[in-house]
Order: sequence, then C-alpha cells, then structure tokens
Amino acid sequence: MTCTSKMLAATSALALFAFGATTAHAAGTTAGNTITNTATINYQVGGISQNAETASDTLTVDRKINLTVAEVGSATTVVTPGSVSQVTTFTVTNNSNAPLDFALEALQQTGGTAAHGGTDTFTASNVRIYVDTNNSGSYESASDTLVTFLDEIAADATRRVFVVSDVPLGLANGSVAGVALRATGREAGTAATQGAALTQTTGGNTAGMDTVFADTTAGTDDAARDAAHSARDDYTVATAALTVAKTSRIVSDPVNNTTNPKMIPGAVVEYCIAVTNAAGASSASTIAVNDPLPATVTYEPTFGVKVDGTVSGGVCQADGATAGSQASGTVTGTIASLPAGSTKTVLFRATIN
Repeated sequence: MTCTSKMLAATSALALFAFGATTAHAAGTTAGNTITNTATINYQVGGISQNAETASDTLTVDRKINLTVAEVGSATTVVTPGSVSQVTTFTVTNNSNAPLDFALEALQQTGGTAAHGGTDTFTASNVRIYVDTNNSGSYESASDTLVTFLDEIAADATRRVFVVSDVPLGLANGSVAGVALRATGREAGTAATQGAALTQTTGGNTAGMDTVFADTTAGTDDAARDAAHSARDDYTVATAALTVAKTSRIVSDPVNNTTNPKMIPGAVVEYCIAVTNAAGASSASTIAVNDPLPATVTYEPTFGVKVDGTVSGGVCQADGATAGSQASGTVTGTIASLPAGSTKTVLFRATIN
C-alpha cells in the first residue's frame, strides 16, 4: 500500500452498530459457501432401464475483498479560522462477499491540488473519526461514536463516517486543507475487537476458502489490490481580510484659525482610522477600534467620536454617527459590520498640548 499523505491518528477504538445493511448481495455468493453439482446418468441394457449412476462435485466459494470509500456531497467544507469540530462526511461500503472489519485512518494532504480545487496550504488540528451511530445522516457530537475501526460490517452494508477537525486561527481567506478517509479491510469474527490484517492467498486455487484482493481501482490515497480504499474532501477558509490605515489632518490653530493652519500647540487635529475589508472576503462584524492618545494631545469632546463614516477621494468624511467614546485617554468605537469590498471609519479630534 502506498500513500504520500501523513496520517492523523484517530483517538479511540470503539465498535460500530448496524447502518444501512441490505439483504441483496451485489458482491455475489457468500464466501465459504459450498456449491455442489450432481450429474445423473440413466441407461438401458437390452431395453431394460438400469440403476442410475451419479457423480458429484463440491467447491468452496472464495473470499473477494473489495470496498468503496466515497465523499458525501461534491463541495468543499467552508470554515472560519478558529472554528472547532468542522465536519467532512464519507461513506464506507463493504463490496466483499464476506463480513469484514475496516481499520480507519484520517489523512491530510501535504501540498498539491485539493479535492475541490485550490492548493493545500494548512494543516487542520485535533482530527478524529466518528461513525453515524443513530443513522441521522449528520454529525451529532452527543450521540455519534468516536472510532478507529468499523466492526463486523456485513457484505454490501454501508456506514456513514465523519472526519471532524479544528481549524487554526490566523488563516488567510481562501486557505485550503485537503483531508481524506482511508479504510482497510481486516478479519471479522470477534465483536468490538478490530480483526487481524488480511492476507491474500498466493499460488493456485486451494480446496478451502481462498482470499482475493479484488479492489482493482485505487482510491486517492491507496494502491490497487491492497484491500483498502480512500477518498478526499477539503476545508476552505472563508474569512474577512481587514487592513487599517490611520491618517490625520490639521483643522485649525489658535493663530491662523482655519486658513493654512499649522501644527502648533493649541492646534486641532482630526484623526481618521479607516478599516477596509478586501473584495471577495467574508463580512466582518463587531470591529472594535481602540486608540490610546499620547500625553501630548487632549481629546476634543465637542466633536465626539464618529463611527461608520466613509472615505471619498481618499479623504475621510465626517459623516459617521456619534457613537464612540473616550475614557482615560483612550478613544474607542465599534463598527458593527463591514462587508467585503468596503471601508468604514472612526473619526475624532484632539488638541495639541
């Protein structure tokens, strides 16, 4: 078995219960069954029927090992930096003609193109595997079971499996993490215990039940005929992309008033803090602006702190609502929301001491 991904170990080894088992056997006749075929010869001697002669042949059906791991859905899982328990969903189907256990591994790409486009650029954390214990179709932390293997899966039965991960803080908008689920067939027979590794029968057909690895098509992170299969999904970060710029302009001074004022003691300075959210990013909310003033200036309370102002022609406009405040020399204001591709400001004035 080959794999260019690094394995993220799941953290438990609990057995699973039935989900989606069917009575039809697309995989064929059950392994270990015997098939007996008897031929009969009837004949006459001198026109008189004689006792029939028979001959029988009995063979044992061999075990065909095959499975399918498939992503549920066809889109990336959109996540926010710092979010926890983000879910990608897979199914594991036993296409063999015998019950099996399946060892499960959560894998993560190391670079390269992810399943739904984009380049794998970050590593998810706290990756674990759950099974859909109550068959609800969606991840439920209170009821689904943390596992490292699927237990006693009948031929043609399917289990829904969730790969659940946390997303680091500080990721840029559009960052991608590719993840995969790989299942490997194991011997069945003892409930709640992962079976031993499967061994393919070598050489010619024997009289007993031989084992054939029939998974002729490789998955994303396994090889053909290795008793394993895998599929990928990915996480894509959607977040705000904020930049901030602080500018100032002189409004007046005590000598020149508003005509060509200069930065002399007593002059009034207008400060503008402009916050911009890049085009294509996610909307940001509750943007708290804090600006401690140096001891060389004094806050101007008459003008107040204006929030949600605009910028026109590169100039901050005094068109925001008076909604901020100043306490102990620190100016604060909160921008409630900032959609992608927009700029809002916090504006206030101070006097040079």
